[in-house]
Amino acid sequence: MNLPEFIYFDLGNVLLYFSRERQFCQMADALGISAAEVDQIVAKNDLMHRCETGKLSPEQAHTILCDTAESNCDFLSLFRAGSNIFELNLSMLPLITQLVRNGYRLGILSNTSANHWEYCLDHFSILRDCFEKIVLSYEVGVMKPQEEIYKAAIQAAGVSAGNIFYADDLHPNIEGANRCGMDAVLYTDTPSLVESMRQRGIELAL
Repeated sequence: MNLPEFIYFDLGNVLLYFSRERQFCQMADALGISAAEVDQIVAKNDLMHRCETGKLSPEQAHTILCDTAESNCDFLSLFRAGSNIFELNLSMLPLITQLVRNGYRLGILSNTSANHWEYCLDHFSILRDCFEKIVLSYEVGVMKPQEEIYKAAIQAAGVSAGNIFYADDLHPNIEGANRCGMDAVLYTDTPSLVESMRQRGIELAL
């Protein structure tokens, strides 16, 4: 294993925890329908995939949801309802802080939508302060585990794929990164991640 020259982290359920159930319940309250109906509208219109690949803007998604639900919910209310679903993975804070102090180059590689990223950027300063490169599916136009998003991440890092370490919570995303030559590990908990990093020569005193 090579000593990593760049380290990427996934956003959801690695840096931040999130709840899809909470999202649909809050959106249901805002739209005046049930959470099951929100789920049906999202699935029928493929809203999640279209938003996370940048094919649909938050404003367009708002129009589809309101028209289908026959609701006059304003954009900001629905934006908050659909985005106020994240909380910081506190166990990651000491790790990220120490990596930054030790001079490691860090980035985020994530499937997400424009509205979720805007919300997270506004509410979690660590995302603004600690990560040099941000590679997001809605900006690249494809989602993990498609090859193109990993190639974009490799190019953004400016180092060879074999010198990039990546942590994600989903097996298909790890397999996609490995196929592109990155050194990727499954995130299950922070102590296990720290041990994987130590095995690769990353200096940590946690």
